[in-house]
Amino acid sequence: MSDHSSEAHSHGSVKSYLTGFIWSVILTGIPFWMVMTEAFDKGPTYITIILLAIVQIFVHLKYFLHLNFSTDQGKLDAYSFLFALMIIVMVVALSVWIIFASNAMMM
Repeated sequence: MSDHSSEAHSHGSVKSYLTGFIWSVILTGIPFWMVMTEAFDKGPTYITIILLAIVQIFVHLKYFLHLNFSTDQGKLDAYSFLFALMIIVMVVALSVWIIFASNAMMM
């Protein structure tokens, strides 16, 4: 049998998941309320949606993916995360570029 330490394979507690869930609901509910009630102009609404989406990304990374960038394992997690992010950005950006180029060639 292999020796698995609980610290190396910690998955978080119920409290951690509930905290993340509550933050996610709040960070989703605010933009939803802003759009549905039209309480603000479009500019502030768009900026708020983008800012709260970025905050929600960090909430998901911390509470659901349990990424901790302060430890040695966290440095490896950070490099893996940045590499995956780079690949995703490249795939999306190049796909959009191909679609626009194809559209331009069809005209």
